[in-house]
Amino acid sequence: MSVFRRMRDITVANLNEHLEQSQDPVKLIDQFLVSTRQDIGEAEKLRHQYASHTRQMKQQADQAAGMVNKREEQASMALKAGEEHLAKLALQEKILHEEKMEQYNELYAQSYAALQELDEQIDQLKVEYQNVYSKRQYYYARMQTIQLQQRMNQRGNHNGQNVPRMFNRLDDQVSDLEYEAQSLRDIRRMSQDGSGVTGSMSSSTLDKELERLRQKLNNDRKE
Repeated sequence: MSVFRRMRDITVANLNEHLEQSQDPVKLIDQFLVSTRQDIGEAEKLRHQYASHTRQMKQQADQAAGMVNKREEQASMALKAGEEHLAKLALQEKILHEEKMEQYNELYAQSYAALQELDEQIDQLKVEYQNVYSKRQYYYARMQTIQLQQRMNQRGNHNGQNVPRMFNRLDDQVSDLEYEAQSLRDIRRMSQDGSGVTGSMSSSTLDKELERLRQKLNNDRKE
């Protein structure tokens, strides 16, 4: 009985020691609850056996006490009848039943004390189970809070970093397109107004400038 109690104390101590360090305290508590339910079931089976044994010891002690009284009565009746030999036989059996009664009363007392201790341990296990189950609910709520906070933080990081950067890149691209479109409109307007190429400028000079510009564009693309 005492060994069983020490084993339970060690288990609870281990739970308290590792609970705060565990990355998944709910899983650890669930394992403990399963183990405790098994212990309660085994203890209740043992309690049933102890209760049956205790009743048997009580019955044996009561039967022996009944025989003591019966042999006492028979010895008295034999002595009154002048049957001293029969009286001695009855008293001899009375003494044997008294010894038997004392032995079974002692066994009954031991079994009853053990039964009481086992009842206390079962009650303690049930209280322990309820307390740990309540703690499980608390840690489960904490884990949910942490998970929700992590999800909120991830969403906050997304909104705070990626969206502005995305629009900055989009602004740059739109600005480039607007500049190119405006430049092409200006060139076409120059061509239509006749203010562009003059007859005094040689074609070779224009070809050189055009080639220089092509080289510059090619170099810009490589960079």
